[in-house]
Amino acid sequence: MISNLPRDRRRIGTHARRVLAAAGSLSLLVVPAASGIAHAQPAGPSSSRAPLAHTKPTWLPHARHLGPAAPTTAVEARIYLAPKGGLAALQAAALAVSTPGSADYGQFLTPAEYYARFGTPTATVAAVRAWLGAAGLRVTAVEPHNKWLDIAGTVAQAEQAFGVGIDRYEHDGQTVQAPNGTLSAPADLASQVIGVDGLDTTPSIVRPALAPARHGAPIPPPAGFRNAPPCSTYYGEKLATTLPQFQGHTLPYAVCGYVGAQFRSAYEGTTNLDGSGITVGITDAYASPTIATDAATYAARNGDRPYQRGQLTQVLPRTFTNTKLCDAAGWFAEETLDVEAVHAMAQGAKIRYYASSSCFDRDFLATFARINDERRVQIVSNSWGEVEQAVKPSTIAAYEQAFLQGALEGISYVFSSGDSGDELAASGVKQADYPASDPYVTAVGGTATAIDAAGTLAWQTGWGTYRYGLSADGTSWSSSGTFLYGSGGGESTVFAQPAYQQGVTPPGARGVPDVAMDADVTTGMLIGETQAFPDGTYYDQYRIGGTSLAAPLFAGMTALAFQHAGHGVGLLNPTIYRHAGAFTDVTGPGPDPGNVRVDYANGVDATAGTVATVRTFDQDSSLTVAPGWDDVTGLGSPNAGWFTAIGP
Repeated sequence: MISNLPRDRRRIGTHARRVLAAAGSLSLLVVPAASGIAHAQPAGPSSSRAPLAHTKPTWLPHARHLGPAAPTTAVEARIYLAPKGGLAALQAAALAVSTPGSADYGQFLTPAEYYARFGTPTATVAAVRAWLGAAGLRVTAVEPHNKWLDIAGTVAQAEQAFGVGIDRYEHDGQTVQAPNGTLSAPADLASQVIGVDGLDTTPSIVRPALAPARHGAPIPPPAGFRNAPPCSTYYGEKLATTLPQFQGHTLPYAVCGYVGAQFRSAYEGTTNLDGSGITVGITDAYASPTIATDAATYAARNGDRPYQRGQLTQVLPRTFTNTKLCDAAGWFAEETLDVEAVHAMAQGAKIRYYASSSCFDRDFLATFARINDERRVQIVSNSWGEVEQAVKPSTIAAYEQAFLQGALEGISYVFSSGDSGDELAASGVKQADYPASDPYVTAVGGTATAIDAAGTLAWQTGWGTYRYGLSADGTSWSSSGTFLYGSGGGESTVFAQPAYQQGVTPPGARGVPDVAMDADVTTGMLIGETQAFPDGTYYDQYRIGGTSLAAPLFAGMTALAFQHAGHGVGLLNPTIYRHAGAFTDVTGPGPDPGNVRVDYANGVDATAGTVATVRTFDQDSSLTVAPGWDDVTGLGSPNAGWFTAIGP
């Protein structure tokens, strides 16, 4: 099980992100074998049991073995069950309803129809219960539609049920208990189990709410932050003429933060579409109790249309958990950004915010189950993720099952592609982020975007930032910079190239991202949020960036396309790759190598002085912008052609 964190607020340093232990289409997974110390034998003859694929922890080779876990140690786990017909049938059906030209295109299912066709039979649940019960394990909960079972018992009982030893290990600075090899199950049930989560107790942690009182103890609001002047109201308005040139250029000051009118003008033009009739879903962990007033205040101050009654709603769990582990207050900025960015692009669309009870995978999976079972949204924006190799394959299948169910019901899932470039600096391995890399979601990367005084998209390049500081005497900038962040992307190490990318992306692997929108922090969005400042807690505004911005911008703009078409499309990618002209290709660097950003040293006021730095554009680790699809911006940013790309 793992934790999830939002994309970082990208203020001065980094903010924690969601880490997930997930898995993807098992038919596409390429998981390296791991060696373990086997000492338990399967219960019964080996011919009567079969291995459960991808259940051996991949970190075993570099762990220190501490010996067997005590037989009486408690075990809690979740068993994910296969849909009727298996994941392959589900994948084929989801692609068929989402691919223009298919005989099944647009033939979406209601939740009841989905479960009648693909739901796990109750007989399967009964058989799994019997198998587990024979070993002494207790089933403590069953998901209402039989997607998973929660179980509890002891190490000894789990070893008997799964035919593998459970040992103690030390790895990556943690002491955990985990299976020492591949799990197994009775041969007639093995194909019905797509994942087991919890036997490996390794936590994966990253972070971002002032919960209502009925959700437990109130969570304090996040610490306040303000942008320092000077900054520009549009790109290039103010030049840093009193500071040294950078690479022969007098750079503009960073924008103070674009507002909705600027994004609509730059991306949507003069369309009369506003997303009316469409509902955009958003998922994050926890929930801000001030989101309604913050969003309304922001709209009034910055020229967006006021929210109508019922236009913004929150769907909350019974309780919030793991608030300290997940840095609950850190998720407030994420929800605020997502809501205000969607409304900026689709002022007539409804927004339905779904709060997960924590940043753990099982809680996000419960959130997705609710979204699919309600079927009240046409597109879901998600601004969280983690590196693929931090993903537990036992959970990816569960995530993918949710994405596939959504596609079959006409729901599109959109994910930010990540904020750490190729992830080499952060993880030591070049890799994409998940769930953005899943072939059954749309990955949104980031651009640095220049919107001029007329509201025109003057130019754009890739989001990738190096930081350069001033010399001690203030007469020059440092000769070498430090990589801060950039659009996530690259070739998946987990998934093969899907058919819709063939002939477009490098062969062999799923390419990330699919599309891109503004994400660079120095060309980011102004948002309004209630925060705790030294002189009190109140609403204020500041600039924010990251692919956390790009994803809701794209989801909001896509709501206009759905409004024009009169329907959603399920998985967006087959349509996206058939209509490359609906996206403005990002081909290379812009006229400026970067911007000058000024920050308050203490984050809130000038009492401790200010710090000026250069933040560059188009320097995204090893990822590069190029004509055509590229691993920073995908096919590019949507233009007005996107509104008519979706057929009847």
